[in-house]
Amino acid sequence: MSDPRPRGPIIPGWTPPPAPDGAPMQGRAVRLEPLDAEKHAALLFRAYDGHDEVWDYMPAGPFASAAQFHRWVRDITASPDFVFYAIFDRARDAYGGIASYLRIQPAAGSIEVGYIAMAPQLQRSIAATEAMYLMMKWAFDAGYRRYEWKCNALNMPSRRAAQRLGLSYEGIFRQASVIKGRNRDTAWFAAIDAEWPALGEAFRLWLDPSNFDAGGVQRSSLSDLTRLVRAASDPAQTL
Repeated sequence: MSDPRPRGPIIPGWTPPPAPDGAPMQGRAVRLEPLDAEKHAALLFRAYDGHDEVWDYMPAGPFASAAQFHRWVRDITASPDFVFYAIFDRARDAYGGIASYLRIQPAAGSIEVGYIAMAPQLQRSIAATEAMYLMMKWAFDAGYRRYEWKCNALNMPSRRAAQRLGLSYEGIFRQASVIKGRNRDTAWFAAIDAEWPALGEAFRLWLDPSNFDAGGVQRSSLSDLTRLVRAASDPAQTL
C-alpha cells in the first residue's frame, strides 16, 4: 500500500559531515595547498598572464596587475564561505590554477566545487583531473551525500568537464544571476554518494600510469569510464 503522505526515506544514522578544513591534498601528479596570497598570488598571476579568457565566466577578474590579483586572493581567502586551494602541477613544478569548495552545507550533506580557474598549461592535464578527483574524494570520504558543480550555461568547456568527471546533468536555472552586468543562466550538475564507489573506481583506472602509453596518450578516456555511472547526460554535449 502506498504511503498517502510520502516524505522521503529515513537516512539511518545520519550525522552531518565536517566542513572542509583546507588541509593539503597530495596525488601522484598534483598537490592541492590552501590558497595563500603571500605564497601563491604572484606565481598564479604569472601563470594567468595573457590569458584573460580564464576569467570570462567568473564573478571576478581579469586582473590588471599582480597587486590587484594579490588583493583579491587575500580578500577571497578571508571569506568563511569559501575554502580555496592552489593547484600545483608536479610534472611542471609550477602552480597553474585554483579551485574552491563553496555552498558548504553540512546539515544537508551538500557541498559544491567551483571557482575553478586553470591556466592553459594546466587545462586538460592529468594534474587537473587528479585535482578534481581529490576534491571529490575528500567530500564523499568525509560523509557528504551530494557534490555539486554549477557553471554559466554558455560555458561549454565547463559543462563538458562536469560530464567527463561523472557528474549528472540536472538542468538550467534561467536568469539565475547577473555577473559583470550580464545575464547568467546556470547549468547544474551533481554526483551523489551512491555513485561514488563506481566513480572513484573510474578515476583510479584512468589515473593509473598503465592507462597512458609512452607518449602520455590515454588508452581509455575518463568520459567512457564515467558514462555508465551518470544518471543523466547534458543534452547540449556530445562527449
